[in-house]
Amino acid sequence: MGARTKSSANLAKDLEDSAYGMGISLFGVADLVSYHDEHRVCTALLHNYPRAISIGMKLSDAIVEMIDPKDPSALYAHHYRTVNQALDLAAIKIAHGVQDLGYRALPIPASQIIDEEKLLGAISHKAVAALAGHGWQGKSLLIINKEYGPRVRYASILTDAPLKTGNFIENRCGSCTECVDHCPAKAIKGVTFHLRPNRAFEAVDLKACDQRLWEMSKRSSIGSRICGVCVKVCPWGQRSQRGRSA
Repeated sequence: MGARTKSSANLAKDLEDSAYGMGISLFGVADLVSYHDEHRVCTALLHNYPRAISIGMKLSDAIVEMIDPKDPSALYAHHYRTVNQALDLAAIKIAHGVQDLGYRALPIPASQIIDEEKLLGAISHKAVAALAGHGWQGKSLLIINKEYGPRVRYASILTDAPLKTGNFIENRCGSCTECVDHCPAKAIKGVTFHLRPNRAFEAVDLKACDQRLWEMSKRSSIGSRICGVCVKVCPWGQRSQRGRSA
């Protein structure tokens, strides 16, 4: 059966099953009409791609729990890179599958910075994940999934395939300030918002966060721009670690 004769639901189910078979934890589709790019980094990309498939891979709870404000741990650094590589490979395979069915598909790497000054990738995986309905954007600007909290890494595949899209989830952080209180860089401002802040810098001091990441990357045992404290302390992620439903 060709792609052009498949229903949107069947096409999405085939892609989702394929993704889960590759170890992906979350699969969803975003309508990029609602994508907000305050820096206009990916305006040209979006012209040909009205949708994006968002895939997420859960991080190991045991490794996340090893993160310390003074040391993210060499295990977390390696795990972070390995999960990104797994996401990239899955994104490439899913994109090939979409293309084989007659549609356009462009895989975007999980962790690639194309603008060092603003710390921007080709597209915001967090924004795509939010549009796909994977979770809400928390005060740390991470995506908070109801089941896994922020303990998920994401990648995206831009496409023109007619897939059913997800919906935004309203912010559920409430009065919680765990990420604010524990941020080693004091970068998270604790701003409350409905769906997303008007500008990222209103919620997080991006320069302070980046400075922290650079400091970690210079350590020979780390070698990556990581921190992970806000990932570890989020109560939604702690629920996942304890195996309780949210």
